[in-house]
Amino acid sequence: MLIELKDVTKRYGEGELAVTALADVELLVSEGEFVVVLGPSGSGKTTLLNIVGALDTATSGLVRVNGVDITAASRGELFDFRAGTVSFIFQAFNLFPGLTTRENVLFGIDAAGSDSDPDAILESVGLGGKGDRFPHELSGGEQQRVGIARALATGNPIMLCDEPTGELDFQTGVQILELLQEQAGNGRAVLVVTHNREISRMADRVVELSSGRVVSDGPPAGGKAPVAELHW
Repeated sequence: MLIELKDVTKRYGEGELAVTALADVELLVSEGEFVVVLGPSGSGKTTLLNIVGALDTATSGLVRVNGVDITAASRGELFDFRAGTVSFIFQAFNLFPGLTTRENVLFGIDAAGSDSDPDAILESVGLGGKGDRFPHELSGGEQQRVGIARALATGNPIMLCDEPTGELDFQTGVQILELLQEQAGNGRAVLVVTHNREISRMADRVVELSSGRVVSDGPPAGGKAPVAELHW
């Protein structure tokens, strides 16, 4: 089991002003699983992703990722954990503006101690020949693909994806979803948060959130669909 959350609650603020982003969340994700966390804006999806990736801390409950209880980890241990265990695909790209496309991917490779080939990874996401471009020279969709390439290149066992197709056209989005599904097939745990219900059709499991609570957890309605059958 690569991801284990038990009775996880996250609150922001105190007293009457407190806001509960997650409430008593239970989640298990094993090696090779492709799990979609589905819900509207404000349902707690990104908070859940950030807690699994140690970018945020739970107010209460157990968070164990790749065998590490990150609720009890020190700052140094969390730094090592993030570098070698999880790879993020951010909705906001989070690229380094002063680095080229290739250098952004190399940053992920170096941080994780991976031996991936940055040029081959860029080719796989449709950016072959654009390794010398800077982020401001790329479209929004191309910048998103650089972020995805950086995550793929780390080789880390867990991929955390926040609306990974949000800035992509349909054709490129399907290509990226196929790449992510391939990563799950290679044994990585892939956790995708999205409001796009169509994407959930390709998942092994769909975890639906509403107002910070898990309201359903199981296979997609109607069974798992091939990526080629998705439309949005």
